[in-house]
Amino acid sequence: MDKTSANNKRIAKNTLLLYIRMIVIMLVTLYTSRVVLDALGESDYGIYSVVGGVVAMFSVLSGSLSSAISRFITYALGTGDRTRLGRIFSTSVNVQLLMALTIFVLCEIAGVWFLNEKMNIPEGRMDAANFVLQCSIATFMVNLVSVPYSAMIIAHERMRVFAYIGILEALLKLSVAWLIYSSAYDKLFVYAALILGVSVLLRVVYGLYCSRHFEAARYRFVLDKPLLKEMAGFAGWNMFGNMAYMLGTQGVNMLMNVFFGVTANAARAIAVQVDTAVTRFVDNFMLALNPQITKSYASGDRASLFKLVFRGTKYSFFIMYLFIVPLVLEADTVLGIWLKEVPADAVVFTRLVLFSTLMTLLGNAMLTAILATGRIRGYQMAATSFACLVFPLTWLAYRWGCPAYATYVIYILVYFSLNFVRLLFLKRLTDFPVRRFLRAVFGRVGLCAVSAFLVPSLCVLGLRPSFFRLLLVCVVSLAWSLLCIYCLGLEKRERTFFVSKAKALWGRYVMRSR
Repeated sequence: MDKTSANNKRIAKNTLLLYIRMIVIMLVTLYTSRVVLDALGESDYGIYSVVGGVVAMFSVLSGSLSSAISRFITYALGTGDRTRLGRIFSTSVNVQLLMALTIFVLCEIAGVWFLNEKMNIPEGRMDAANFVLQCSIATFMVNLVSVPYSAMIIAHERMRVFAYIGILEALLKLSVAWLIYSSAYDKLFVYAALILGVSVLLRVVYGLYCSRHFEAARYRFVLDKPLLKEMAGFAGWNMFGNMAYMLGTQGVNMLMNVFFGVTANAARAIAVQVDTAVTRFVDNFMLALNPQITKSYASGDRASLFKLVFRGTKYSFFIMYLFIVPLVLEADTVLGIWLKEVPADAVVFTRLVLFSTLMTLLGNAMLTAILATGRIRGYQMAATSFACLVFPLTWLAYRWGCPAYATYVIYILVYFSLNFVRLLFLKRLTDFPVRRFLRAVFGRVGLCAVSAFLVPSLCVLGLRPSFFRLLLVCVVSLAWSLLCIYCLGLEKRERTFFVSKAKALWGRYVMRSR
């Protein structure tokens, strides 16, 4: 078996494991959100969402270092340098501990001030909001210190373990939801404290597994100044880039609170839950693919790098679109079945957030390839300057009286355009075949995006809203979308490959069972 076939087989196996993880987590998470919303009520649910967002505002600092850690660990594995891998891990733990302390100080100063002076919190709930803030800070710090351990598991492609821990997390949060439902104490206080407890338990699990299975993950105090400088430089520019995403998500969440109150935050939180459940399908595929992209660049295999970017972009779009079509058409029915009480604006938020996430997903494989090069200064300056437009444009839109959902329209337009910025830098850094990519990927996904809505829309227009129509639209949209992908989205050699694999699976499992 050649290297390419072995890598493809590994990607397929890891993707399957991650999908099993995702299906369990998605079902549990959606049910958990329903229980939590019902137990807390719309107001307290909105408080938890927006106050947690105050802490997440500082995730631009931690997210940058997390990306740097994942990139350096994966790159070291790609080059086969085990000694450097151990130094990277220990240095990463030191950096994350220092970052956790820094974020603690920033949140206690800026976060507490913003919560008490600027945010729109219902009367009588400020004490609860402050308690949620403190628990959110502690939870964030615990999760931050866990990053080197989870990055080590992903870089080694131990997706089975990653899947088990993810399922454990979902089940623990479901238990938390049921506990607050029957709690005699203030449910918001109890919920925030128990979520912190779950994070601490998971941190222990990650640490125990890594220390027992990866020699490089055994912490030793290391002060490697050249390595620290290299990681800090990468993380610094990556942090500059993450500022745009932070402003476009958590920053907008703050604006929404100021202009529309916690009910809008509750509607946004529901839309994000649906979006998160759907994007996990794509994230799991990319989680299995990303280490291969970085390792291909580290080993100098540009041909494999380009193929992975092509396939990652196109296939992630197709996977996402299989869910977007029925959810967009039947969002009101789906939310009505899922929730006992649907917050105002949740339906339109859900529809638009799916398309906004799709624009981000289009560029994920390209971004991974750019980060793999390590030369990200110019890219981050250009991309961040462009993506930061979401926040000021949203502020202007709200000042001019536009509805709350206007921010999603702005996000879609800005992030779609940002993908062309990524292509230009990918061309400069790796000599990426941009014209072939636009024709073979963007051109084909564009045709599928338009065509996939045609037939399912006829079902919606011809029938009244009902559970039967929901089932019919799901079946028709899945079948029609797959047909559009097969005929319009895939090239001839890709169609031949999938047909041969389908025949092989049919012969192996169906015919043999007879």
